[in-house]
Amino acid sequence: MSHPAFELEPDLIYLNHAGVGPWPRATKQAVSTFAAENARWGAVDYPRWLAVEKRLRKRIRALLNAPSSDDIALVKNTSEAISFVAMGLDWHDGDNVVTSNEEFPSNRIPWEALRDRGVELRQADLAAGKPAEDALFDLVDRRTRLITVSSVQYATGRRMDLERIGEFCRRRGLLFCVDAIQSLGALRADVQAWQADFVMADGHKWLLAPEGLGLFYTTPKARDRLQLLEYGWHMVEHAGDYDRRDWQPATSARRFECGSPNMLGIFGLEASLALLQETGMETVERQVLANAAWLIERIQADPDLELLTPPDRHAGIVTFCPRRDDPAQLFEQLRRQKVICALRGGGIRFSPHFHNDTAQLDQALIQVRRGLQGNGVSG
Repeated sequence: MSHPAFELEPDLIYLNHAGVGPWPRATKQAVSTFAAENARWGAVDYPRWLAVEKRLRKRIRALLNAPSSDDIALVKNTSEAISFVAMGLDWHDGDNVVTSNEEFPSNRIPWEALRDRGVELRQADLAAGKPAEDALFDLVDRRTRLITVSSVQYATGRRMDLERIGEFCRRRGLLFCVDAIQSLGALRADVQAWQADFVMADGHKWLLAPEGLGLFYTTPKARDRLQLLEYGWHMVEHAGDYDRRDWQPATSARRFECGSPNMLGIFGLEASLALLQETGMETVERQVLANAAWLIERIQADPDLELLTPPDRHAGIVTFCPRRDDPAQLFEQLRRQKVICALRGGGIRFSPHFHNDTAQLDQALIQVRRGLQGNGVSG
């Protein structure tokens, strides 16, 4: 049975929130209303639009447990925010950055692009038989400047101990950067408990919002260390005073917003966050973890399936593969049966959200079993 906050087709089992999440009804309505108003009246009521933007920043502050809305920038996507950090820091030849070997390209390519500046990217093997955090720490030396990790790894679904990494970074005087796209909207977040300097995420996955708008959290001390890469009317301290000839970057995180805001995306993300926060992130997290645990238990009990997600480290992502079959072939069969998932990390990735129920998950696993039997695998 579909959740009342969504209008997904009843025969569709949507398990791809780690890819692109579906919009809730409220988000669709907010975007439709904004579009209709703009088409009819243009920007006559722009001050009210700015009030929605202000409300969104407050919602993001609450979502992250950030000290202030001034610590939040609205950016195009996660890659842009990570690039602001990677390209904005004052690097020296011989410096290094420590990350993992399970990162999405957004949290790898910007750091690899620093090789021409003499900066080395060190990638820890998170499956090396020791705690994932220890694998990171083993690569740190006196020339390490920053540790950057995803809160949840996109392919394996491995959940990182961000508080432990943050404490390590504070003791060693390292910067700590978190790509939180695979946890924000699914799990409760606390950037202060993480002791993170930088946190970024897109809105279009677990946050259930349109593509093209993300968030970028920085502490005041950390953002002062970043050389700005983009300039424009919106990133100055006195934005809106168009006749002013002198200027300086905004003291707030708005310094990373060079030009006009994505109002359409703002209306959509604000509506999606409203739904999550009205539901309660504690409730959302509990259901996401319960759904994942339900899948993990049944996949582990199936002799024809191999679980790729560490069962003691899971968040919302559950990745598995058939032991004697081609994952890509099974994936295509699932798609034909309207089980919407993803092919990642050598396996099939299910990523149910709070609105999915066990009846849907059970039906998805029935289709997995039918796919295996259709390929001649018996169990």
